Amino acid sequence: MVAENPLFRGGWSMRKFNATVINDIWPEVFFFTGIAAMVAAITELKIHNLAVQNSLLTVLGTVLGLFISFRTSSAYERYQEGRKMWTNIQIASRNLAQIIWIHVPIERTDKDKVQMSTVQSVIEKKSMINLVQGFSVAVKHFLRGEPGIYYEDLYPLISVLPRYASTVGPKTDADMLPLWAASEDQDHPLRDARPPPPSRTGTTSDLRTAVSSLAMEDDRQSQGGSWFRRGKMSRANSVDPEKALAEIQSHVPLKPARNPPPSSLLDYFPFLRIFLVLTKCFRRKSKHTARDAMGRKIKPSFTESNVPLEITIYLNSYLAYLLRNDWLKPALATGLMNNVASLQDTLSNLDRIGNTPLPFAYQAHLRMSLWLYLLVLPFQIVSALHYLTIPATAFASFLLLGFLEIGQEIENPFNYDENDLDLDSFCLSIQRELHEVTAHTMPDPSSFIFSAWNQPLAPADRRTAEELTLNADQEYKNSAHPDAAPGIAAIRRTLLKNWRDVDRITRQQ
Repeated sequence: MVAENPLFRGGWSMRKFNATVINDIWPEVFFFTGIAAMVAAITELKIHNLAVQNSLLTVLGTVLGLFISFRTSSAYERYQEGRKMWTNIQIASRNLAQIIWIHVPIERTDKDKVQMSTVQSVIEKKSMINLVQGFSVAVKHFLRGEPGIYYEDLYPLISVLPRYASTVGPKTDADMLPLWAASEDQDHPLRDARPPPPSRTGTTSDLRTAVSSLAMEDDRQSQGGSWFRRGKMSRANSVDPEKALAEIQSHVPLKPARNPPPSSLLDYFPFLRIFLVLTKCFRRKSKHTARDAMGRKIKPSFTESNVPLEITIYLNSYLAYLLRNDWLKPALATGLMNNVASLQDTLSNLDRIGNTPLPFAYQAHLRMSLWLYLLVLPFQIVSALHYLTIPATAFASFLLLGFLEIGQEIENPFNYDENDLDLDSFCLSIQRELHEVTAHTMPDPSSFIFSAWNQPLAPADRRTAEELTLNADQEYKNSAHPDAAPGIAAIRRTLLKNWRDVDRITRQQ
């Protein structure tokens, strides 16, 4: 997403230029400018007077401007709502991770009096937090019209989930669970999948077999590679976020985490699209590049995905598992359930935003009305502006068509366009936060509160907590108020002095 003002930050670049709508509106601007040039030339050369009365110019222009403003505002509202929904995912993911990591006990015994070891508890909780992280990644692929689970940033997080309903006996397609059946690949059947071999510390060759490694590498080359590997690894400051994920063997070659439509010269030099239109009937239709008649990329449509739903089902199942064993307080269980419900609600809202564009009849009628207005505009202003009709029409068409195209551009902000929301950045932010939560060691408050680093009663009493508790048998005294009775009375006197001092200091100009 390009959000900086190129006039003040970093200067212009081809990427920032491509983020404008000039690439999309230039054919129409060129067409209406040509009409204006023809009208001005015929009228000024006295060939024929094409001027007409401009009595309706102001009224129609005002009404059309209001409708275009409404179109742009409604699209921007959807853009902002999409950003709010991702904030909700971030908040709910953070809350779920904190409840699971901090409030689910480590030392515990189930209903059958089976003791769970500390390592087992940590592995269980960390695996469920990985599922929470996998939800945001699954939503990202769902919004981009990328079905299935076999992606480099998603598969390592949810590969632990069961594949078949039956855990004993032969595995058949009839026993395959919906999460895996929806992503089944006939070329790489799931029943041929094998769990990864045991890993040895310091090596990664044991994590994948030679055959699957070659298949995955071939697929990366054919798909263009990972989103940071593709043309960016040459930079010194490049990073590869997939290195922060587990390396899990997959029976299906994994797709890149980010796979935008391939770029071409048409995206950076839009004037070349005129040659694409002229030579359209002489070229074969390519199955790899989805472009319209003017050479613009066609946005992918939504495809149904059950991956985020399945993840929330497993999170709710984990909650039921904790409640069955009395490992979670009812109040905390309610909080965990509410946050899972928040993820489900957010998913439905994002689906609504992406799948409910403005009605086609409204968009088509608005665009046709604008075209008719710009087509008649030169005839109405040529008598007053003469040859200035040409730049005036060009400016008017650039302005009005630009706003109309901006509304079309940001109506669905979940794809790979430069103006779309940076979903990859949101997912990486959630990943960092969840790892920060699991890095918390849950220390006993007494291990850090009663130390020499803590001055709890400052500024009125600047003694450290270690000094205040040195003689625990004595009542608290404050040398600044020797007349106060030792104990709670002296503490209250100190807190009142704190309020007066802070009020005086913070109000000084």
